[in-house]
Amino acid sequence: MTWSFTPDRPIYLQLQEQIKLSIVSGRHPPGGKLPAVRDLAEEAAVNPNTVQRALMELEREGLVHAHRTSGRFVTEDSTVIAGAKNEMAMELVEAFLEKMAAIGYNAAETAAYINMKAGDAVNLERSGEVYGDS
Repeated sequence: MTWSFTPDRPIYLQLQEQIKLSIVSGRHPPGGKLPAVRDLAEEAAVNPNTVQRALMELEREGLVHAHRTSGRFVTEDSTVIAGAKNEMAMELVEAFLEKMAAIGYNAAETAAYINMKAGDAVNLERSGEVYGDS
């Protein structure tokens, strides 16, 4: 996994979000074992306590659970994963709408742009291409 952090937010929150993204996108499948805290910390070049905090938050959300001697695993509850995915999608949509409003677009104009781009994506999928690959 490639890790990237920005200085404007706590690292543990950014770790939490990046691990959550890997779960909802299927990189870490339901029931799958997550790498050990020390391995994640080394890979991300952060303190193991920071990784521990991020994982504890994911446990609190129900996305991850710990087995005392075998490590941490992604939940097998698809509704929890779907809920996290929907929550992430709504956050992205809200941020996008705020940015569009900031440059002067109202909701109807924004929806028109979304529909136009969604149509482009559907057409690419029908032709066998992947949207976003250029």
